[in-house]
Formats: sequence, structure tokens, C-alpha cells
Amino acid sequence: MKYFYVIANAGKDPKGIYTKRITEYLEAHGGAVVCMDDEELEESALPKGGDSAATAQCALVLGGDGTLLRAARTMLDKDIPLLGINLGTLGYLAEVEIGGIEAALDKLLTDAYAREERMMLEGNVYKQDYEEENFALNDIVISRRGSLQILTLCIYVNGQFLNSFSADGMIVATPTGSTGYNMSAGGPVVEPSANLLLLTPICSHTLSTRSIVLSPDDEVRIEIPLGRNGRRQSVEANFDGSHKIGLSTGDSIVVRKAARTTGILKLNTESFLSVLHKKMSE
Repeated sequence: MKYFYVIANAGKDPKGIYTKRITEYLEAHGGAVVCMDDEELEESALPKGGDSAATAQCALVLGGDGTLLRAARTMLDKDIPLLGINLGTLGYLAEVEIGGIEAALDKLLTDAYAREERMMLEGNVYKQDYEEENFALNDIVISRRGSLQILTLCIYVNGQFLNSFSADGMIVATPTGSTGYNMSAGGPVVEPSANLLLLTPICSHTLSTRSIVLSPDDEVRIEIPLGRNGRRQSVEANFDGSHKIGLSTGDSIVVRKAARTTGILKLNTESFLSVLHKKMSE
């Protein structure tokens, strides 16, 4: 591997110390690097044409899980695998910690890595005046906007009514996203290379409600009905914690497994359970 993007979270590397350290190391060992600020990262801004930057073989993402998730959504059509370098806190998605940067770069330069394909979600929002499609690597979350009132959400799976939930919201997560909001809401932790959908209510207003594990071929439709006492509801569909779409009574969102995947590079043979134990002990 020779050609790299370095996508840095300026808030977590404000003086560019780690960006410079990585860039200089790669260039000193024969690599070619193009650096980008993650907040300015748009697909239209990615290098094009016949230069080496347009043939990048890997994107090194400096920051936390949120930075990697933004990069995954922006670069979905590029088929460029990502490697997370953790400058944040837990960083479940980040493969590399600060102390292991040079060792990780040596592995990349000598092709000593494996590539995992991570399942993504496709969400289609249906409003009265328009439709919108977007994607997520971790999760798509339906949550309330405005006043702190319980939401009523009607859930259908493959067109069949499942249940009407009274809760603060609903999470549809991938295995990769199982260690994110899903875990905080009491959902199960899943090995990230698994192939399934997780449906987890947020602060359900019943004692019997639990997460539901669905087939990757299932289609989840969430409808926004009238709330308690016939009031109109105002909610928000949130894709990986960054892209938001407002919804209200009469609108709906359909979530399914996306046809596309995100490539994540793995540099070590440490098991998922071992990594999970280490992260949860920090």
C-alpha cells in the first residue's frame, strides 16, 4: 500500500501534531499522502483525475468514532477502506491508539492487514412533500424533538404490524453500531462482522419491551402516528449522529440493509471479545 488519505478531526488534533507525524512518516517511507479536514470533507471535494491522490488505497481517519462514521458516509461510493486512529475516548471503531501509530503504518506499507466489510443501513424517509435516502454505518435513530414527551411509534416488519411503542425513540442498528447508542439503551452487543438488524427502543414506557434481533433481509418501517390525546408528533431521524431529518405525524421511514458496505482495515488478530473487554475496562 502506497497511496493514502489522512482525514483529521481538527478539534481533536488542533495543532495538526498527529497529522504531521503520520504524513512525514509515510512520505519518509515512500508513501503519498493527501490530507483533509473532516468537517470540510464532501464527496465533491475528494481528489479526482489521474494523480496518485485519486487512487488512494486507504483513508486514515484521525479522531473518534464520530469522525470515522462521517468519513464512511462521505466515501461510501469510493470503495476506499478506512482505518481509525483514536484521538478520542473509547473509540470502539478505531483500530489504532496513539502509541501504536508507527507500528500500524509499517503494517499498511507492507500490506500486513486484513479488510472487513461492514454492513450499512439504508434509510428512506417519506414526508408529505418529498422523499430522501441516506445511509448509516452505526445506526438510524428516531428520537423526539422539542418538549420531553413520550413518543408513540408504529413499527412494521416486512409490511406486517409488529407493535406500537411508547418510548423516547427507536434505534435501528447494525452489528458495528451495537456498541454505540444501542448498547447505552440496553441493547445487545454483537460481533461486528455479523449480518443482522437490531431494533432497540429508547427508554420504553413498558416493563416488557426488549430489543429485537431481525434478519438482514427484513425491512423495518417506522410510522409517526398521532400521539397521546390526538396531538401531532414532531420527531427526528438521525443517521449516525450527524445527518438529521425532521419528521412529523403522517411521515414514515423505511430502514433496510444497504447494498453497499464499508471496508474497515484490521491490523491485529486480537479478538472482538478481547477488544470489548479492554474498552469497557477503560
